[in-house]
Amino acid sequence: MEWSPQYAMEAYLHTLQLSKRYSNEGSTKLIEPKYMEFVSALAAGKQARLMMEITTQGITPLTLSLAVAAKQTGGKLVCILPHDQHDFKKCRNHLQDLEDVIEFVHGNPFREAMQYKKIDFLVLDGKLEGHLKLLEMVDLNPTGCIIVGHNLQYAEYGVSFGQVLNGKKGVDQCVTLPIGEEMELTRIESFTKRKSRDVRDFMRLLRIELNFWVKAYYFWYLNSIA
Repeated sequence: MEWSPQYAMEAYLHTLQLSKRYSNEGSTKLIEPKYMEFVSALAAGKQARLMMEITTQGITPLTLSLAVAAKQTGGKLVCILPHDQHDFKKCRNHLQDLEDVIEFVHGNPFREAMQYKKIDFLVLDGKLEGHLKLLEMVDLNPTGCIIVGHNLQYAEYGVSFGQVLNGKKGVDQCVTLPIGEEMELTRIESFTKRKSRDVRDFMRLLRIELNFWVKAYYFWYLNSIA
């Protein structure tokens, strides 16, 4: 699908509000994009319809990010959780009006993830044992999919998600970039869908656009309360 700056902006601002609400710092200052807001804007701007998070930690800030994006695009987030998620009900209180776009699945991710086809946006926890093997197994949308890896231990595994996916059937092009500590972003696409600009330009332009809209919103907010 075509990139939607409006979806990206709205998801970014919604996630920014949520991250401020649950911040332990209690600060109301608008800050430069952190990974929560950035991931949400990226998924929404791509107009991802089927998103999946595979986690060892239960409901995470990334769950909120993807749920906001799914709400924006009219899509669905499949969240595959570990069996022993004891504080699941408590964590769900943070979701508020986002729960209707999330399908929670408890079970073995190697079995549960295989039930879904052509995933548009995947978030994968590097703490999951065998996560690189799982990455090879899941059915990603070959015409354009974004994968975010977090809790990655490069010293232990020595390979990026992009290196793993380059050998996957149906993947024509794969580019990986670091986006934070122990985090990386990988985009795959087919030759027929390849864009003229590469991922670095894509990321740079997205950050510029998001910063513009956040600043515009900030000045509007200041004027509205003056």
